[in-house]
Amino acid sequence: MPFIPHTEDDIKAMLDTIGVANIDDLFDEIPKNLWSSKLDQLDDSLPEMAVIKKVSALAKKDGTPTCYAGAGAYEHHIPAAVWQVATRGEFYTAYTPYQAEVSQGTLQVIYEYQSMIAHMTGLDISNASMYDGASALAEAMIMAVRANRKSKSKTVLVPDTLNPVYKKVAHNIVKNQDIRIQSVKFDEKTGLIDQDDLSQYSGEDITALVIPQPNYFGLYEDVHALTDWAHENKTLAIGVVNPISLALLTAPGQWGEKGVDICCGEGQALGVPLSSGGPYYGFLTCKQQFVRQMPGRIVGMTTDLDNNPGFALTFQAREQHIRRAKATSNICTNQGLMVTASTIYMALLGSNGLRNVAAHCINNTQTLKDKLADVNGVKILFNESGFHEFVIQVERPADEIIADMAAKGYVAGVNISADYPDLGQCLLLCVTETKSEEDLDDFVTALSECL
Repeated sequence: MPFIPHTEDDIKAMLDTIGVANIDDLFDEIPKNLWSSKLDQLDDSLPEMAVIKKVSALAKKDGTPTCYAGAGAYEHHIPAAVWQVATRGEFYTAYTPYQAEVSQGTLQVIYEYQSMIAHMTGLDISNASMYDGASALAEAMIMAVRANRKSKSKTVLVPDTLNPVYKKVAHNIVKNQDIRIQSVKFDEKTGLIDQDDLSQYSGEDITALVIPQPNYFGLYEDVHALTDWAHENKTLAIGVVNPISLALLTAPGQWGEKGVDICCGEGQALGVPLSSGGPYYGFLTCKQQFVRQMPGRIVGMTTDLDNNPGFALTFQAREQHIRRAKATSNICTNQGLMVTASTIYMALLGSNGLRNVAAHCINNTQTLKDKLADVNGVKILFNESGFHEFVIQVERPADEIIADMAAKGYVAGVNISADYPDLGQCLLLCVTETKSEEDLDDFVTALSECL
């Protein structure tokens, strides 16, 4: 908050009214060791203009490094028109449509977004949005337990090729609902789900199988066989996808003979900047038969008494609409701005534009792989084809390389050694359409020097 217009007397009067001695007492439940320390670098007597100048100078020290990191958050070119439109007052100040009858513009944007996401994933229904991709997966798991009534185990199979952050977040959310996450190993030669390890669960009571595409290593899983395996074993299939990749890859609703039952993922790649980690949003789609189990909101199109088109909230299965015990979820949504930007982004680029973005990602990724194959001290892991991420094994500690590359102005991938210690010292590199061949050459040169 840039300006608080309360005098010391105002503050004292408010504290006296609620019976608190000082502002710090309002936060006494927070342990003191977690409190932020005083900003000693800023003198309390500094005027506003001097403070802004000093803070701006500190911010510039961060620089603008060239990003080769992904792992769930991706740097894509965002046309200037996207946020020029999204930050207009009528969008920027709107939030969730609690009063649907006076929120027609917001509802229409959400309806258009739902239509686009449902089309991209090849499924019938999309909700308005979720908090982020990781929590969307957790909600998909909870939804699967409600939807798969024949299963009593509350067991969800999650492959180790899924983003480890997604797995941790999902565990934290579902563990208190007695949902068990069971890991499925991957083949260290191919980087893909180990079919032999999966087959041990054939015939068992499994509630759902999570299928990432592309997986954490950027590789394409055999989604058709995995989806069919799930359905053959009376298990629901949950797809976790990168939305940009869907411009070229088979839609999850068409995987195998019947398609996945639920699909989710992170929507940040669709016109939302990296922004140091947020705010982002998650998308969630499903087959028509599971619509009543879907958390969040769904916007539908209808007509009024004069036969004019309009929009309305349809399945309002959130706790502020119905009894808490009957709610499918009480998770917050952020369709007010992030989804608006994504809707504008998808509308501007269209199908051909999204395909071009995806194709450039694939081409740039392969180009960098080819260039790094000749660098001493680098080994390309997994020869399978993939989207815009791949893994390299390095001879030096990965953290040291990341630090050295940072000094050269690069965010040089993500160190995955802690999550996958058996692979050795490894970096997960990401290349999107934002890189030119000259950029790739410069990166290879810098990495060679660091090695």
